[in-house]
Amino acid sequence: MKTLESFNNKYKYCQALRGAPGLCRRTPAVTGGFRAAYSAATRDQRSVITESTDEYKFVERLIPPTRIPDPPKHVGVAPSGWIPPAESPPPLPYMIRRSRMHNIPVYSDLTHGNRRLTLVRKVEGDIWALEKDVREYLRQVTGKELPTQVNEVTMTLKVKGHFEQELKDWLASKGF
Repeated sequence: MKTLESFNNKYKYCQALRGAPGLCRRTPAVTGGFRAAYSAATRDQRSVITESTDEYKFVERLIPPTRIPDPPKHVGVAPSGWIPPAESPPPLPYMIRRSRMHNIPVYSDLTHGNRRLTLVRKVEGDIWALEKDVREYLRQVTGKELPTQVNEVTMTLKVKGHFEQELKDWLASKGF
């Protein structure tokens, strides 16, 4: 208890010298003694911690899901315009996986201010066969040959121009 009294006296002295830097510093011996006296006093007063799972239902609804659930089964186009994939993949040498939100991975890109590109991502299999089919389809749609670029490392196909909706509709009609 002697340590606690000396700490209180030093504390009152420091209060009086407030504003004088460096004159009021705690020494490890005095501080350590105070902590020892404090922890001895509260050791007997500690409460027992119990774990309750009854209220976890209120916390559980705030935690975001770890994965996106499968979309509901329906036939045809959803009211949002989303088209479900076919039950079985088409018999083609390439496969295009849906994105994690279950959408067809075709995106528009605008680079360098006015360079318009369309990207087809998540291609598996023979990407060159996909490139040939896309060129042929876009030749029928536009009436001219469009430049394309194949990236075998990232398995993406780039097409010059904005043809996002046309390619999404074409891939959905194939069953992707």
